[in-house]
Amino acid sequence: MRYPDGLFGRKDAPGAPVTRPPQAVPAPPAPVLSTVPRPPAQPIPEPAIRPEEGAGSRLIVGPNIKLKGVEIDDCDTLVVEGRVEATMVSRALQIAEGGSFRGNVDIEVAEIRGAFDGELTVRGRLVVHATGRINGKVRYGKLLVQEGGEVCGDVGTLADKAALAR
Repeated sequence: MRYPDGLFGRKDAPGAPVTRPPQAVPAPPAPVLSTVPRPPAQPIPEPAIRPEEGAGSRLIVGPNIKLKGVEIDDCDTLVVEGRVEATMVSRALQIAEGGSFRGNVDIEVAEIRGAFDGELTVRGRLVVHATGRINGKVRYGKLLVQEGGEVCGDVGTLADKAALAR
């Protein structure tokens, strides 16, 4: 079968070999340099628990782990990424953004990014990050609440607790 106008409208001679023109190889795209200025970095509050202070015994309750009905003692740092229902007397508590703790805690320092529900006594510094939520009876030595963080319930300093005991 012969096409009168050839392929794509070309006029080919009958029986002539089909030749293709050489194809150019496309050049790689030039890198795009952004001239949009970056927003200024937000200051990050000083962590309540420093790495050098975290030396010693450390318990990490990972995501999707549920620890229920225990007493936690002699643990230098408890890191909660899952869910914990416990009583704790220790040195440091860190609750990650997806973590939650329910129970009674007597601690030196605490950093809350997740949820805490219960009775919390922090003899030193309590830091509640923007994603942190605390509900219950809270006593603290020093308190830092980042914008967006929530502390609800019976909240006061340890000095208030001493004054009430008299």
